[in-house]
Amino acid sequence: MSRRHVALIAVTLLPLVACGTTTDEAGSEAKAAPGFPYTVSNCGVKTTFKAPPQRAVTMNQHVTEVMLELGLAKSMVGTAYLDDRVLPRHEKAYKSVPVIAKEYPAKEKLLAANPDFVYGGYASAFDSKDGRSRDDLKGSGIDTRLNLEYCTRGSTSMDDLYQEIEEVGRTFGVPDRAKKWVTGARSTVEATTTELKGVEPVSVFVYDSGDKTAFTVGGKGIGNDMIKRAGGRNVFADIDKSFGDATWEAVVARKPETIVIYDYGSTTVEQKKRRLLEDPVLKDVPAIKNKRFAVLPLSDAVLGVRAPDAIAKLAAQLHPELPELDESSEPTK
Repeated sequence: MSRRHVALIAVTLLPLVACGTTTDEAGSEAKAAPGFPYTVSNCGVKTTFKAPPQRAVTMNQHVTEVMLELGLAKSMVGTAYLDDRVLPRHEKAYKSVPVIAKEYPAKEKLLAANPDFVYGGYASAFDSKDGRSRDDLKGSGIDTRLNLEYCTRGSTSMDDLYQEIEEVGRTFGVPDRAKKWVTGARSTVEATTTELKGVEPVSVFVYDSGDKTAFTVGGKGIGNDMIKRAGGRNVFADIDKSFGDATWEAVVARKPETIVIYDYGSTTVEQKKRRLLEDPVLKDVPAIKNKRFAVLPLSDAVLGVRAPDAIAKLAAQLHPELPELDESSEPTK
């Protein structure tokens, strides 16, 4: 997905379906779950749920994976907009949910799925120009949730991810499942922190995309927090939003030691590397001179269930001098 249109591993996490609850069981358990009515305020929208939603549609990969990680495929009637393949542990459950659009569905197609809940990953999921604003959907009797990274407030951190998982778990009547995931996620992140104790941070420039300017990670999104936790220092943390444009002159002036490339879309990682390596303006940048690159899939770098493992994977790339990081960042099986 173009980020311009949006704005715009340590201990591994075990899949919840391996913890004694299958995806098939989730739907029936959620219907009878205690703890309702449940009131939650999400990005300025206050909603009271008298029972768990039964016909959810997710738009954007990271929120789809939140639902699948919590074993809620049976509560979903549709999904839309992948950036890449879903996590291997979610493939079977994902295939059980209808894909209603390759990207964002037209309002009519969304309503045809007859959802009682729509969960968006980016603000663009609720584009008013397309008739999909949260107010529009509420008018059609549909409750909504927006991923916390795109609320208009302060900087986003891993604490917001834990809140996201806990609130979705409460909404769908599976709070114990959410709590178990958060406990595992905290352990994963803490293990990476322990391995990095006393290590000097590496200066990092994130290259998402761009030619005339560099579209990069600012200081407000989860990406900035992930870089810090992985033993890096984002050279554009002063950009006052999740993503923003920086001049190439500024990239040169800030002398990043490593360039993190976000992998997604039709432009390959190798094409992005070549663009950077062949730009004469960048020839004196330390990361270019030393060919120091790290790579993260875009779906790893947003507020979703991949983030704890992604921090460990990024730390291993930023600090190859620490073999214990490399050994501990194997992806979840």
